[in-house]
Amino acid sequence: MRVLVVGSGGREHALCRALTRDPRVGSLVCAPGNAGTADIAEPRPLDVANPDAVAALAEEARAELTIVGPEVPLVAGVADELRARGLPVFGPSGAAARLEGSKAFAKDVMRAAGVPTAAARDHSEVEPALADLDAFGPPYVVKYDGLAAGKGVTVTDDRDAAVAAVRGCLRGPDDRVVLEEYLDGPEVSLFAVVAEDGTVAPLLPAQDHKRIGDGDAGPNTGGMGAYTPLPWASRGLSADIVATVIRPTVAELARRGTPFTGLLYAGLALTAHGPRVVEFNVRFGDPETQAILALLTTPLTDVLTGRRAPVWRSGAAITVVMAAAGYPGTPRLGDPIRGLAAAGKLAGVDVLHAGTRRDAEGNVVSAGGRVLSVTAIGSNLESARGSAYEAISRISLPGAQYRTDIGDPARLRHAADVRRAGPVPGPADEPGGPR
Repeated sequence: MRVLVVGSGGREHALCRALTRDPRVGSLVCAPGNAGTADIAEPRPLDVANPDAVAALAEEARAELTIVGPEVPLVAGVADELRARGLPVFGPSGAAARLEGSKAFAKDVMRAAGVPTAAARDHSEVEPALADLDAFGPPYVVKYDGLAAGKGVTVTDDRDAAVAAVRGCLRGPDDRVVLEEYLDGPEVSLFAVVAEDGTVAPLLPAQDHKRIGDGDAGPNTGGMGAYTPLPWASRGLSADIVATVIRPTVAELARRGTPFTGLLYAGLALTAHGPRVVEFNVRFGDPETQAILALLTTPLTDVLTGRRAPVWRSGAAITVVMAAAGYPGTPRLGDPIRGLAAAGKLAGVDVLHAGTRRDAEGNVVSAGGRVLSVTAIGSNLESARGSAYEAISRISLPGAQYRTDIGDPARLRHAADVRRAGPVPGPADEPGGPR
């Protein structure tokens, strides 16, 4: 099988790694790719947001399956163009991808489907939005309605900061801002492969860490690390989320005439009233994908095409992101990266590239905000965590930023304590308006 992977980040490197272990895959193209994917897949230049360009490359490469990694091409309708040309693709239509492309649209779908989520209201004008900001009260949750590379969310107790965030979201005539009630509790990411017949195959639940600093300090990022499985989660958590979130959402989209097929990602908070959806993504999430696919033993193409259910190896996996100086603001680019070979020699470690390229001399240098995803597997989370941080200690990247508390035992104990506390008496919050 000839496979085309669209994208250039750590998620795409993880997908390519999994595909190299797939006996069905004979040739692999990653476009545009990065310095890491170029070692295992043919790199090709590509404007990923151009549906015609992606489809033309798929035809030229004679791809028997195209896997679209990022959200931007999916929202732009890349999967529609591929299907219109009769080319097999893994990813939802542009209409269904609005689940990620518009938070207001996602809220509307959830309300109609009865999916538990935070109360929310959306606005296109500043003054009504500020009135609702005070109605919700602190902690304030302000979200840009459209795509923002995982960084369009402000959660703060500071009203001035929240007001600034609202104004920042409403700079253009077509902009919208979504205000939400704050959801307290451990966060969980659950990916589910949705086949064309509506069959749902959940993957392992994982936990992402969005803030730049240890202890969830600082601004939001695209994700600074993740681990799976979740030792503190209840055994039936995935089945509960599939039943209360994934299936109703898929059914509602089908009812609207925009059936969903591809990867549906639910980001949830495990609140005192049970799981509540924080956000939807319509593609593999980054950095959770790196950890999840490290434990997959089923050939990836079998899982994506619905031929086989996913099977997992025992143990645990963790991913720690190394980011460039200046991230998540303006990252410093072009810094040399050394020690990659030494880190990769550690048992169970895979150094996945994200924002990297090779310079004129062939050296690997930084080329984006999130530079590397250091991924490790082990017999348990403690073992995997030790290997990941040992690998990081062998890598040199000037000004590198990374969290030291991914999978930290103290955080795991806190999450377990919250889960054991169980739901508190009282009705679930009604979505659709302030508390």
